[in-house]
Amino acid sequence: MSNSKKLTIKKVATSAGASWNEINKALETSEWNLVNVVNWKEYAYRPWVQFKLAYSATEFLLQYRVREKYIRAVAGRDNGEVWKDSCVEYFVSPADDGVYYNFEFNCAGMCLMSVGTGRHGREWAPLDLLAEIRRFPSLGSAPFQERAGETEWELWVAIPYKAFFKHKDVFPAAKCVKANFFKCGDDLSEPHFLSWNPIETEKPDFHRPEFFGTVCLK
Repeated sequence: MSNSKKLTIKKVATSAGASWNEINKALETSEWNLVNVVNWKEYAYRPWVQFKLAYSATEFLLQYRVREKYIRAVAGRDNGEVWKDSCVEYFVSPADDGVYYNFEFNCAGMCLMSVGTGRHGREWAPLDLLAEIRRFPSLGSAPFQERAGETEWELWVAIPYKAFFKHKDVFPAAKCVKANFFKCGDDLSEPHFLSWNPIETEKPDFHRPEFFGTVCLK
């Protein structure tokens, strides 16, 4: 795709099981990137969303910063319906086999994760594996119903390479992978579907790896 974006991310040094303070410090020198593409005009609302991404010897480090009119975190468990809440997402395809992983987080840090080649027939990640994805939500981890009024929130995530359970030993050796980053809120009073790299479909659909951009590990 001629309009495909490319992002180069830095390698950082963190200890095993790095704390929020260590992750936040490691991400300080990484650049912010916007998730601001409105792909479907019937969903024109565009909250302010940006992210940072870096990698270490053992995991991806991801930080989202969001400001939006409504917030919600009804899903109170992993592999719940987090996309209906205030939700940020990271989809990544680590190899040239058509398989990609979706990591979806609501603003309370609950995570949904699956793997497959398309929207249908995906394999859910086991809960014990999800438990190894460390999450630090600025709003806390307790679920809550929708709240009106512009709110800014952040989420820090550490995704260990073992989470890519169909692709052992791919990271951090991989040099470039295909990926996209999203912000959604299907059941918010003002639903929206933003992406980092543009998606050229008639209806909202994040499960389209042909519209992923490129992330290169520096």
